[in-house]
Amino acid sequence: MKYFKEFEVRWSDLDANRHLANSSYINYMSHTRLNYLVEMGFTHEIMQERQFGPVVFHEHLYYFKEIFPGKPIKVSFEIKGLSEDGMFFEFHHNFYTQEGIHLAHCELMGGWISLETRKLIPLTPDLLAYFDKIEKAEDFKWLSKEDTRKFAKRPQNLE
Repeated sequence: MKYFKEFEVRWSDLDANRHLANSSYINYMSHTRLNYLVEMGFTHEIMQERQFGPVVFHEHLYYFKEIFPGKPIKVSFEIKGLSEDGMFFEFHHNFYTQEGIHLAHCELMGGWISLETRKLIPLTPDLLAYFDKIEKAEDFKWLSKEDTRKFAKRPQNLE
């Protein structure tokens, strides 16, 4: 079963075309997944105490229909992939009307970063146990480091 969070589209969430702005999609998804983790006990306090947090490698958004203010929308959250040590994750989000019309889809890949070393870190066994409790998507996959590089994008500095 997917997790859903409901949102009211506010005036401040719109762009110049008066539909939901790209940045608002990102904010709604971030709020949805972090709210779910907090509800599962994986709280902001734990991340602050242990000095780590999530980092996004890439987000691919697919827009199907415009989202306008005036009607609430639902944003889903699913875990599609996780590395065995918990360092990497793949989450998917979908946007729906109250009637179930599919508005947008996002595939997100990221990891956990130490706020002290600024390097990727695995989750400790007690934190990884939170993800054992979370229902996984039907097509869940155990991730490898290679999965995080599937688009083969590398920095290209100016000469």
